[in-house]
Amino acid sequence: MTVPVVYSACEAYPTVRFVIATQPVASSLFVNPPQNLTVVGVDVKQRYKGTHGIWRLMGDLRREYAIDAFIDLHDVIRTHIMGVYCRMHGIPMSRIDKGRSEKRELTRETGKNLHPLISTRQRYFDAFKRMGFDFGETFTSVYPTGADTTLFADITKPKSGGERWIAIAPFAKHEGKIYPPGLMSLVVDTLSQRAGTRLFLFGGGGYERDILEEWACEHPHNVTSLAGKRYGFAKELALLSHCDVMLSMDSANMHLASLVELPVVSVWGATHPYCGFTGWHQNPANEVQTDLPCRPCSVFGNKPCQRGDYACLRGIDYHAIVQRLDNVINQR
Repeated sequence: MTVPVVYSACEAYPTVRFVIATQPVASSLFVNPPQNLTVVGVDVKQRYKGTHGIWRLMGDLRREYAIDAFIDLHDVIRTHIMGVYCRMHGIPMSRIDKGRSEKRELTRETGKNLHPLISTRQRYFDAFKRMGFDFGETFTSVYPTGADTTLFADITKPKSGGERWIAIAPFAKHEGKIYPPGLMSLVVDTLSQRAGTRLFLFGGGGYERDILEEWACEHPHNVTSLAGKRYGFAKELALLSHCDVMLSMDSANMHLASLVELPVVSVWGATHPYCGFTGWHQNPANEVQTDLPCRPCSVFGNKPCQRGDYACLRGIDYHAIVQRLDNVINQR
């Protein structure tokens, strides 16, 4: 979720060098970075492990880049240690306000204070503003002029005229955010029967890979599974940029699609868009959810279902999801 904000900052302040310190796997998300952005992959399991490692990291960053300010966009123990270093060395800093108390009120079992919270995107902007960087939302895509089809040539051939490409990412980190696979398979079956339609399935390894490969085998002519293939963010984002719509849970895939201006139909269960984690410039009309008094019960979907039946997800008719996808496609 940081990419659009950071790229916007770089565009607004071209004479300022911005340095993003993030874990190696996330560093590859910064596709086609602005010239004044440096992305540093930080291995917190080796050289920068533990408190002494984070202290070493700040020393390395200070020597290598002569940093003048520190903006904490994460607000976790590691970044708090980085903040202590900055205070001890006279380096100005600001920190994101995650609104944790507001989110607790939004997700408590009784007496929920149900209203839209400040989006995480806006919280990032506010952290920059407190450091003196005031700018607007200028980011559009990591492929602003379009992604060359050769970037995903080892995944599929270019789209044929009149074809509709639909990306589907049916999994998330926690059960409270996953539309039941049995119901999702009905969505896949329905869409795969349409002429001129191709489906691309996104997921991880293990059981996700097994389920998605099974679906692809059932529809070998127009369903392709990318699960566990490790093509890399650059290739997968290039492919997404040529799709017409993505179906996603409240997961990272929603945000990946947002990096290439791809409309997302998102399915919400234990979590809720009001928590502030919707995708960059995504249309709220494309959010599919049920209206239950227990929702949201969790910010991240990691708590056991209070009812024990995940009615928030099981209660969503798969036809409603298909209809929402059709609405998006027909508007493009």
